[in-house]
Amino acid sequence: MDHDLTDVSVDRLHELYREHRYTVTEVVQWHLDRIARYNGVYRAVQTVTAKAALTEAGREDVEAKQAGFRPGPLWGVPIVIKANTSIAGLTTTAGWIGYMLPGHELVAPRDAPIVAKLRKAGAILVGVTNMPDFAASDTTRSTAFGRTGNAYDVRFSPGGSSGGTVTAVTSNLAVLGNGTDTGNSIRMPVATSNLVGIFPTRGLVSIAGIAPLDWQLDNTGPIARTVADAAVALTVLAGEDPLDPATIGSQSKAQPGPYTQYLKPGALKGKRFAVPAFILDGETPVFQGVCPNATPEQFAKARKNAFTPLKPETRAAFLKAVDELRAAGATVLIDSQILPDSFAITASHICTLPYLREGTDKFLADFGPAQYHSAAEYEHAVGKRLPSVIIGGEKSGLFESTNVQQATLETDPHAGENFFNPRDKVFALYEAELDRLHLDGFVYPAIQMPPVDETMPQDGRVSEGPHSDTNWVNMLGVPAISFPAGFYEDGLPFGIEISTRKWHDGDLIGWAYDYEQHTHHRRPPVLVDRGLLPTAAKPLEP
Repeated sequence: MDHDLTDVSVDRLHELYREHRYTVTEVVQWHLDRIARYNGVYRAVQTVTAKAALTEAGREDVEAKQAGFRPGPLWGVPIVIKANTSIAGLTTTAGWIGYMLPGHELVAPRDAPIVAKLRKAGAILVGVTNMPDFAASDTTRSTAFGRTGNAYDVRFSPGGSSGGTVTAVTSNLAVLGNGTDTGNSIRMPVATSNLVGIFPTRGLVSIAGIAPLDWQLDNTGPIARTVADAAVALTVLAGEDPLDPATIGSQSKAQPGPYTQYLKPGALKGKRFAVPAFILDGETPVFQGVCPNATPEQFAKARKNAFTPLKPETRAAFLKAVDELRAAGATVLIDSQILPDSFAITASHICTLPYLREGTDKFLADFGPAQYHSAAEYEHAVGKRLPSVIIGGEKSGLFESTNVQQATLETDPHAGENFFNPRDKVFALYEAELDRLHLDGFVYPAIQMPPVDETMPQDGRVSEGPHSDTNWVNMLGVPAISFPAGFYEDGLPFGIEISTRKWHDGDLIGWAYDYEQHTHHRRPPVLVDRGLLPTAAKPLEP
């Protein structure tokens, strides 16, 4: 089983089922056994749903014996779900201990739409993955479950905020998982862990039922070991949802599924990509932006805090990947005038901070527990406010403004100057550059540095990273895909990212697949079952 199931793909797993090599129960139990063996060290899975998983596996085994049985696209596939995604009857911790207070737990009344879609496709949930509180970190350390380690070396960070899912999937604790991404939180962690992650065009996949960090930037998508598996999962996840207005009308705008139809060798031949200069220069747009009422000094401080230089070893790894793209038939342009630093400066004016509370209130209204369906009701029930990171308040954003007033986006008279106008301006710059250079997309490092060692200080303190320069993708809602592009000399993974025009998610999948087939960079980690924590806590029980 270890030989057959380690790094098994969805297609191969279905072949094993058709050949009657294994039952679904046996496959699920194999993954649960791995969680039991390794989770105490890597701490990727916060809640293990063993009983429910085995019950569902048994049901599917019976189902498979019925006449005319036709399996769904993810039938019998063990998956994990990130802890900010609602699962009926389980506590949606979002990594925060405050949603776990006895008597005040945020128990989901029903599945988030994407969880319902995964179940309908036949996937089997084996666990809920750890994440930093509210997804507000580039590493994975939570008040709910502690620290998740990198599968390739437990001392190092798997990135964040989807670090629990990436460690679970790359470690073969599950075949697939979902991540969420507000500034880089799918794409950066998969780059630390030799995986594929898709940030869909915003509106292709519903984010309803996912506890928000910033609902104007949030997104969700698949995390997988291969591009093909990510394509299968995206096909399942995509679709319009009345609970998420951004998805309405997406079916007529998006490249049609199934996304496996874009898995074609030679997809890179003749394609033109360019490297954004601001990423090579480390000029990250300010996360969540700087509002118009900020002083020039506050803007300068926020820009300085956002600066994230590209490490020399990461630049070298990226240039090797560029050579591989060119060897596969693509043209890659590198020039200091291609999306220069001014692009990042302009993007820093897209301010979402006044609308944080609205997003949290909307989530709690539909997916909160009986005790509270808004931030105000949480405070009344618990006696404490929700943290400002999800409802606004003092010290909001990187410039720590004390006077960002919360408003409703749809009725705020300042929404244009805060958000819509600068976003439209930056989107026009993005599209104009694609047009000017006749580009298919942009390519760049998915991460600005190697995974960092969390057992010792980095630059004088325990790291809050690793970091990337990719939050502008969230600001624009354009699609991007991150995928393996080799290893550093110390054996830790490196990944690259490609973005393109809205609704061209299928094209991205084709390009990543072609690169994957040319390079075959995926290599599973060698795990240890004893590590830094001799008395690691057991996972939660549902």
